[in-house]
Amino acid sequence: MATQSHKTLEVPALASLGPVTPEEARLLEVLDLQRLPRHLAVIMDGNGRWAQKRHLPRIAGHRAGTQTARTTIETCARLHLEALTLYAFSVENWRRPKAEIDFLMQLLREYLRQEMPLIQKNNIRMRFLGRLDELPAGVQNDVRDSMEKTAGNQGMVLCVALNYGGRAEIVDAVNAILAAERKSLAASAARPVTEEELSRHLYTDGLPDPDLLIRTSGEMRVSNFLLWQIAYAEILVTETLWPDFNRTRLLEALVEFQKRERRYGGIREGGSAEPKPARVAGE
Repeated sequence: MATQSHKTLEVPALASLGPVTPEEARLLEVLDLQRLPRHLAVIMDGNGRWAQKRHLPRIAGHRAGTQTARTTIETCARLHLEALTLYAFSVENWRRPKAEIDFLMQLLREYLRQEMPLIQKNNIRMRFLGRLDELPAGVQNDVRDSMEKTAGNQGMVLCVALNYGGRAEIVDAVNAILAAERKSLAASAARPVTEEELSRHLYTDGLPDPDLLIRTSGEMRVSNFLLWQIAYAEILVTETLWPDFNRTRLLEALVEFQKRERRYGGIREGGSAEPKPARVAGE
C-alpha cells in the first residue's frame, strides 16, 4: 500500500499541488485524474455567517473568502480542470447595504490586481459572466484589463460571475437572437429557436456545461445561478462556510463526484453504457 501511495503522489498533476496534509494525501490516493469534472461551478456562500460566528464585521468574512477562492482556483488549475466558475456577485446583491457593495467592488478590484501573477503563473484565462456594462466604471476597466492580459493563456478558464443572474442571462440570450434576426434578410420568416442556438448566445458560449455544482454553507437552493447550464450537473451541498472550504474539502467534493453515476436521463444496463460527455455550449 505504501508503494502504491508513493506512485500516486508522484503523478505530475498531483505533485504540482505541493505539500499535502495526511488527509489530502488519503484523498489524492483515491482520486481518479481521468474522471475529474470538466467544469466546476461554485456558489461561494457563508462569508457573513463565518464573520458573525467570530463576532467580526461581514467585510472580514468577505476578505477571508478571497483566500479560499485563491486556493480553489490554484488547485483546480493544477488538476487541469477545463473551467471553473465562481459566483461572485448576483444581480440581486445590489439590494445589500451600499457600504457592503462598495467594499465588495473594491475587494474585487484589489483581488484582480494582486492575484494576476498567480493567474499568469498557472496559465489561467479569465472570463466574466454577467451584465458587465452595469458595473462601476473602475470595475469594468479592471475586468477588461484582466481578460486582455490573460487572453493568450491556454490553461483553465476561470469564469467570475459578476452582476450575474441565470434568468437575466437567458433573457439576454433571447434578445441577442432577436436582434440578430432583425438584421437578417430572413427576419420576416418566423422559425423556432433551438437549444443549440440559445446556448451560443449565453455568457458561457464555448464552455462545457458544469459537471459539478458545489454550494457551501448548507443552503439548499441554486440562487439563480447558471440555470440553463446546470440541467444535468451533479449538485453537492456542504455545511462548510466558504472561508472554511479548504483544499481538503474541495478534494472531498471531487471524490464524492466520482462516486455518482451519471446517466443524463438514460439507463445504464449492466453498467456497460458509456456516460454521455458534457455538452459544450453552442454545439
